[in-house]
Amino acid sequence: MALKKKVNVINCEDKKLSDSSKNSNKYILEKQVGHLLRRAHQRHTWIFQKRIGDRSLTPVQFAALVKLNVLGEVSQNQLGRNTAMDASTMQGVIKRLASRGLIERKADPNDRRRLLLSLSEEGKKVLELAIPSGRIITNSTLSPLSDDEQKTLIALLKKISY
Repeated sequence: MALKKKVNVINCEDKKLSDSSKNSNKYILEKQVGHLLRRAHQRHTWIFQKRIGDRSLTPVQFAALVKLNVLGEVSQNQLGRNTAMDASTMQGVIKRLASRGLIERKADPNDRRRLLLSLSEEGKKVLELAIPSGRIITNSTLSPLSDDEQKTLIALLKKISY
């Protein structure tokens, strides 16, 4: 029932968008939310790679390390949920972090099918150096915006992300 209601809301919104256009056949890519989000993401990723310090650390790997630091030892599944990554993406991230010695993996003593993850000492060192860069990256990404615009953007992104 909730999904049907959500689909109807989306359909209504689609109709509003198409009705508001003077020429419903005209589709301006530069005004589309997906295109703008992708471009903003590209810019943020470029800033991340330029400033993170560890050239082989990706944004999703950084997110996984940050969450492991906060959560402590967790299952791969729980880490995926806490970083908004699907199982296959999470599996690849974990494989790469483990191959670099940044995380430790072990079987859950209560459920051998489950894998528990934690930061290794090397992972803690990398994260300690990367977190200040992460703050700079966020500030750089948001730098074209005023303080109020930054707060508004973050609030709006949260609203459409959850």
